[in-house]
Amino acid sequence: MKTTISLKRLVPGLIIGPASWLGPYIVMNSLFLPALIQHLDAPHKIELVALFSTCGMIVAAISNMIAGALSDKTKSRFGKRAPWIMGGAFVFMLAMMAASVSPTVPVLLAAWMVGQAALNFIVAPMVAWIDFAPKDGRGTASSAYGGLGMALGNNGFNVIGAMFLSQFRLGFVIFGIIAFVGVLIAVLIVHEPSNVDDVDAPKQPKPKLTLKDAKAIFPGWSVGRDYYLALMGKLFQGVGNFAITGYILYIMTDFLHRGSQTQSSIQLINLIMLVFGIFMGFVAGPVSDKFKILKYPVGFSTIFLAFGALALFFLRDNTGIIIYAFAAGIGMGMWNSLDNLLNLEVIPDQNRVAFFLGVYNLGNTVTQAIAPVIAAAVISLFGFSAIFLVSFVFSLIGGILMLSIKSVKR
Repeated sequence: MKTTISLKRLVPGLIIGPASWLGPYIVMNSLFLPALIQHLDAPHKIELVALFSTCGMIVAAISNMIAGALSDKTKSRFGKRAPWIMGGAFVFMLAMMAASVSPTVPVLLAAWMVGQAALNFIVAPMVAWIDFAPKDGRGTASSAYGGLGMALGNNGFNVIGAMFLSQFRLGFVIFGIIAFVGVLIAVLIVHEPSNVDDVDAPKQPKPKLTLKDAKAIFPGWSVGRDYYLALMGKLFQGVGNFAITGYILYIMTDFLHRGSQTQSSIQLINLIMLVFGIFMGFVAGPVSDKFKILKYPVGFSTIFLAFGALALFFLRDNTGIIIYAFAAGIGMGMWNSLDNLLNLEVIPDQNRVAFFLGVYNLGNTVTQAIAPVIAAAVISLFGFSAIFLVSFVFSLIGGILMLSIKSVKR
């Protein structure tokens, strides 16, 4: 029998949970890590950020799938997800404490990779909480996770994190602790029931794994077309977004030359994006339900991201920063509120919802790793200004891919 958890417990957990792991990670990845890298090896900071991102992408992809598979098979009196989520949160906190005292780049890289692995032992099992929602409440659960939780994580923490730019080593410690405590609160709220007594299906002799069986893990294009379009759309949109946010500190210091106004500029951007993200988290879902539109708002949300990137590229002043914050806030708020719901609609195998949701949400961490690598290459070849054109192009491609989905009419 499928385990169901009431939305009264699940929704708060799906807001607090992702905000608690994503927020501290965003702060450390976009602010504290670049600042510490610059402190340890300023001449090679661009290349080192790309190196950290590349290694992090590999670790994230592997650990995400391992964590999902292990949690699927776990039996405990705390449920199948909670033990891995809490274990990941504890190790992540310790890894960030280790990063805070790293004396050299190799030591920092080692601590960061341990943190990346631990983070995905939070992410993969936690997104599967959506599968605990009642059948008629999956959209609400998805919106809670993607809309409100992700909005708070993406922008809310950066407002506070910018205050620790001059004390970035202390910032690692504080936000590592915040991640652990926040995840613990979410786990206590959701309160997964014990699954110790769950009856397993009778074990059958394991046949030899064939190439056909391996292919069945991911269905062919004819079956999974719309899911793959959604996944690719998320990857392109994510790169478009994180190409800028991943280098926001260097954009402010090296490109816009904000100097003493760097902290206040970052806080302003994230405050505006937070307000619009939360607003969209409340509004986008009900509007989508009332007017029966889902694909269009998700696809066209990328236009706002693209417009924001161009504003920074052309204006390069306070006006450009404010326009970027407004446009990105609307775009990301709309996207985060509805993209998980759109993905639920196009999952090719409804018996493996948790698996496909986990793979789809891997785009949140993988794109944060891919984007700085692409951005670093572009910066080294064409300078900082080209990063905004990359964001513009990738954002639009992501939207076009989402709009190409056929099974969701509008």
